[in-house]
Amino acid sequence: MQTIRRGDRGDAVRDVHARLLALGFHIEAPEVDDHSYGGSTEGAIRAFQQERGLLVDGLVGPETWEELVEAGFALGDRVLYLRRPSIRGDDVRALQRRLNILGFDPGREDGIFGDQTAQAVRDFQRNVGLRSDGIVGPITLQALDRLLAAPVTGPGRAAVRETEAMRVGSGSLHGRTVAVDPGHGPDDPGAIGPAGTREADAAYRLAEALLVELQLRGSDPRLLRAAGEDPDASERAARANRAGADVLVSMHLNSHEDPAAEGSSAYYFGGVGASSVAGATLAEFVQDELTASTGLRDGRTHPKSFPILRETRMPAVQIEPCFITNPKEEQLLSEDAFIRDVAVATATALERYFAGQAAGAGRQG
Repeated sequence: MQTIRRGDRGDAVRDVHARLLALGFHIEAPEVDDHSYGGSTEGAIRAFQQERGLLVDGLVGPETWEELVEAGFALGDRVLYLRRPSIRGDDVRALQRRLNILGFDPGREDGIFGDQTAQAVRDFQRNVGLRSDGIVGPITLQALDRLLAAPVTGPGRAAVRETEAMRVGSGSLHGRTVAVDPGHGPDDPGAIGPAGTREADAAYRLAEALLVELQLRGSDPRLLRAAGEDPDASERAARANRAGADVLVSMHLNSHEDPAAEGSSAYYFGGVGASSVAGATLAEFVQDELTASTGLRDGRTHPKSFPILRETRMPAVQIEPCFITNPKEEQLLSEDAFIRDVAVATATALERYFAGQAAGAGRQG
C-alpha cells in the first residue's frame, strides 16, 4: 500500500478517520469533513502508534494500517479458526487472554490465531463438553462467557510459564540456538548517518561479530539473512520459528532528527495489555551489559509490537546500541573495539538470561 501522510486527502484518509474515530481518538471536524490528513489526524495516529507499540512517526504505512484494521475487531464480531495466513485482531487477543486466565495455553497474547491458540481452543471445548473443532463461534463464546462472568484479571498461563522457565537455567550458552537478525538489507538500508554509514551495513557487521562470539561460547547461532538478502520481518520471524531458536536477537541502530540524540536502547514484545516477561528480562540484561561495557547513555528498555518481536515464538529482543544519526556514535560503528564490545556484552547478557538471574541485578544507583 502507499503510505498515507500529512497533506493527503481523499477516500483513504476518510477510511483512516473512520477507524480512528471508532476507536475513540479525536480528530478536528474540518479534517473529517474534507477527508484531509492534518495536524489532528497526525496527532491521533501518533497516539494510536504509541498505544499499540508501533514506531511513532505519524505515518500510516503497512504496519500501522494493519494495526488499525486489527483494532476494529471485538470478540464475537467474526468466527475465529485456524487458517493460513492466520487471522489477526484484537478479538483474537481477547480470546487468548480468556483462555490463559482459564488455564489453557494459547501461547503469547499476540492477537495471532496460530497453531497453539487453536489447540488451546480445542482443549477448552473438550473440557466443557463441546465439539472439539477449534472453531470459535457463538456456542464456544457462550461457554467462555459463562466461565468468565467476572472481569478478567491477573497473570495468565503464558506469563506464568515464561516466568517459571526463567527460574531453571544452565548458566551456559552451550547448545543454545540463538537467532541473530541483522536489521534491514540492501533494498531497505534503514537510517543513514551523517558520514554515510547505512544502518543495514552496520547492523550486519554487529550481527556477524555476535555470531562469532556466540560460537566461541558454544552456542548454535543462526543468521536470519545473508548479506545480499532483504526478507521482510515476517519471513525473518518464520525462519527463527522454523529453526526452533531458544531466543532471538535483532540488531538495529537508532535514529533521530536531532543529531545530539544518543544512547543504547532495547525492545521486547509488548502491546495492548500483554507483554513478554522473558523478553523484558533479556532486554534488561542487554541494557545492563551494553551500558556498562561501552559507557553509552542508557536509553532503557521499551515494549513494542514490531513484527520481529510479535511473530516469533521465542523470547526476542531488538537491540539499538547507539544512534547512527549522532556523529560521535556513528564513528563508533567503524571501530572494531566497539563492535566487539557490543558482541561480548550481548553474549554475556544471553548467558545471564539462561542462568535465570533476576532482571536489573546489574544496575547501579
